[in-house]
Amino acid sequence: MRVLVAGATGAMGRQLVPRLVDAGHDVFAMIRKESDKAKVSKLGAVPVIADALDRAAVDAAVRQSAPEVVVHQLTAIGHVDPRHMERSFAATDRLRIEGTDNLLAAARAVGVRRFIAQSNGGFTYARTGGPVKTERDPLDPAPIRPMASMISALKHLEGAVLGADWTEGVVLRYGAFYGPGTSMAPGSEQFELIRKRKFPVVGDGGGVWSFVHIADAADATVAAVENGGRGVYNIVDDEPAPVAEWLPELAEMLGAKKPMRVPRFIGRLAAGPAGVVLMTELRGASNAKAKRELGWHPAHPSWRQGLSGKRAVR
Repeated sequence: MRVLVAGATGAMGRQLVPRLVDAGHDVFAMIRKESDKAKVSKLGAVPVIADALDRAAVDAAVRQSAPEVVVHQLTAIGHVDPRHMERSFAATDRLRIEGTDNLLAAARAVGVRRFIAQSNGGFTYARTGGPVKTERDPLDPAPIRPMASMISALKHLEGAVLGADWTEGVVLRYGAFYGPGTSMAPGSEQFELIRKRKFPVVGDGGGVWSFVHIADAADATVAAVENGGRGVYNIVDDEPAPVAEWLPELAEMLGAKKPMRVPRFIGRLAAGPAGVVLMTELRGASNAKAKRELGWHPAHPSWRQGLSGKRAVR
């Protein structure tokens, strides 16, 4: 198939593009800068230039590539400061709103039959009810103010993609990425904070996180390109875990002392209300639907194996 990947130079794109090429697809990479042509060409894709926020440029790029499938992986997430979540996600929110609308309009014009978009199932589910959510559960209907714009942008993206009745709209709610090129990788700022005991457990550490290795997320995306049906899929590993469980274990893997524990009010002062939510109120996600309908099984079924650099033996 002819597949257009928007967001081909990010951590996900660098994993996804070569997998699609290896699977025999003709891959086109929508990039914003001429200087990125060589990068995506080395990955095996044909570069097409367009700023996702420029509708005319996106129209031209999609007409040039004439894809059967569009994969929307556009983000602009750099350093995330939980004290300023709106600022950290502002550029990505715009891509998830304007960029999504531009890609959908261009895709409709050329008759794209499947449209796949990146969403988030790691930090966005409603913070009530059981600890693990399925795709039938809603994104947070009452997010705290610092996270409201991020969740609103994701709701826009999901609504636009799933509401496009002219194509098969597929939404992939990825868990928290770790692995090469992500914020949770050897030498990353996040790992160094844990090593230095500057990443404490806040309150009871009851926030449940769902992780996914970036390579497994890319494999799931290939499965969605080839087998996905309209709807939402959680792309997460098999073991949602509370912060009070995974953070001390990760510290031990890194050779660090156990993380400090601080009460909620101290966490709020240090990391803002969003930091407290991430530590104490998150809900995890189930991957049963993705396994059942996409035939996807993560090579790193547990964050314990993945973060330690081990793969499951099958």
